[in-house]
Amino acid sequence: MDAEEFRRRGKEMIDYVAEYLENVEQRPVYPDLEPGYLRSLIPSEAPLEPESYEDIMKDMERVIMPGITHWHSPYFFAYFPAASSYPAMLADMLSTAIGCIGFSWAASPACTELETVMLDWLGKMLQLPESFIAGTDGQGGGVIQGTASEATLMSLLAARCKAVRRVQTYTSDKSEVEIFSQLVAYTSEQVCATLGTTPSCAFDQITELGPICNGENMWMHIDAAYAGSAFICPEFRPLLNGIEGHSTVGLNGFWYLKIFFCLSTPVNRVKKRTDIIGAFKMDPLYLKHENQESGLVTDYRHWQIPLGRRFRSLKLWFVFRMYGLQGLQAHIRKQVALAKEFESLVRADKRFEICAEVVLGLVCFRLKGSNELNQNLLKKITNSREIHLVPCQLSGRFVLRFVICARTTESRHIQQAWQHITQLTFELLQEPNH
Repeated sequence: MDAEEFRRRGKEMIDYVAEYLENVEQRPVYPDLEPGYLRSLIPSEAPLEPESYEDIMKDMERVIMPGITHWHSPYFFAYFPAASSYPAMLADMLSTAIGCIGFSWAASPACTELETVMLDWLGKMLQLPESFIAGTDGQGGGVIQGTASEATLMSLLAARCKAVRRVQTYTSDKSEVEIFSQLVAYTSEQVCATLGTTPSCAFDQITELGPICNGENMWMHIDAAYAGSAFICPEFRPLLNGIEGHSTVGLNGFWYLKIFFCLSTPVNRVKKRTDIIGAFKMDPLYLKHENQESGLVTDYRHWQIPLGRRFRSLKLWFVFRMYGLQGLQAHIRKQVALAKEFESLVRADKRFEICAEVVLGLVCFRLKGSNELNQNLLKKITNSREIHLVPCQLSGRFVLRFVICARTTESRHIQQAWQHITQLTFELLQEPNH
């Protein structure tokens, strides 16, 4: 493929993507397939000779699309949003074309510096304390990690490293291994201090936890992966009160900020960047450069487990500029309003109950009755392939989660989803064993 064909095929691909997203609600949201379906549809070995672009695109519909769960369908209400937007897709394409590996400032200065500035923009949108902002002379800052799990692991390892060094300052005769065996990590059922838990979007009281951790000289990490980006709205910002008492914060921009996932947006923010760098510093001669001691330079290889990194901050730059803060706030408020609409439908039906406070875009509900009854309802919903939900367990009860996910979800989709759920409920309750 030369540049001329790339131009032609690129335009065709943009049309294909736009058509897919515009009409995704016409596709079954959940695939009707058995495990192993794909192997019989493609050759067992890679082709010896080149194949045509046309044949590959035909196979997209024949082989791939039948096995896709359509996360951007307005009838997808499972897990959490994998929010996408056209500006983010364009930025992702540009990032791939540039193809820099930003493990150091010297490897591509713009890749490093834009990430630092974009995460400062995000920090200010969230009204974080100045201690979390890099600026030109700050001690804090942020880094884009691959996943929220990776962000949490980074914080845990950095906390362990800091604790070991603290112990070694007054007991220098102890080895790292001896100290490791005495360290304790405190967690709840949801792993760490959380703002917006995965099962039910519950919130820990960080205003109470922070002073305890500070008093005991403990590192405290807050996981705000789902809810964190909603705090750019002033009405939700109080949920973040108490953040100043914590060491690191993890949040995922892709769930609410219309930034396509693609290993790009889970963010770790730290008060003292030296705590992260001290745990992961890697400085072989071939990676050193003459500007690395400058206070204006960040080498993100010291902030992460992998060495290389993509130019992922381009997505933030495009989305922040093309939506603006007000546009992003409007998107969040719309999704929360749709969740409240679904909550009101559930509350109006005496056969159902709400199982957790609805704060943002997640509604936890169930049929009044046994866990088995609710499991059977979810099985009917899944087999229908008209809408897609997943469950959680709250205090031993099997609960259905209804999450506003797609950027294109509107009130009519909420109403249709509820009609579908109530119809399946009616059929279920007519069965002899219920």
